[in-house]
Amino acid sequence: MMSTQLNPLMATIRMARTITTVARKSAAILMLSMFALNAQAAGDAKAGEQKAATCAACHGANGVSEIPTNPILAGQYVSYLEHALKSYRSGERQNAIMAGFASQLSDQDIEDLAAWFSSQPGPLQTAPIK
Repeated sequence: MMSTQLNPLMATIRMARTITTVARKSAAILMLSMFALNAQAAGDAKAGEQKAATCAACHGANGVSEIPTNPILAGQYVSYLEHALKSYRSGERQNAIMAGFASQLSDQDIEDLAAWFSSQPGPLQTAPIK
């Protein structure tokens, strides 16, 4: 006849498995929450298109500049565009023209512009990994 009580070692193993399962589920919920929060914080490309009218003079209507000295914005990473605009706004990055424009932008404007320009096709490519 088998005892219905667990010996201390088996009880410890069962408890460790339960904790591990709870920890995995908690980590998964936390990660999903972070993705949801990030998705909510993302800019609105359609709003960015409207806000980009001023940018077109130097960077082209869709972010592909015809002027070789002006950067191409189309297809850039959202994080790069946001960082660049915030750096111009704060003065960390120096350019008299960009500082004047960026100083008028809210965080939401910057997110919207970054969403718009990053969604546009452009000639930029990431170097292949060798």
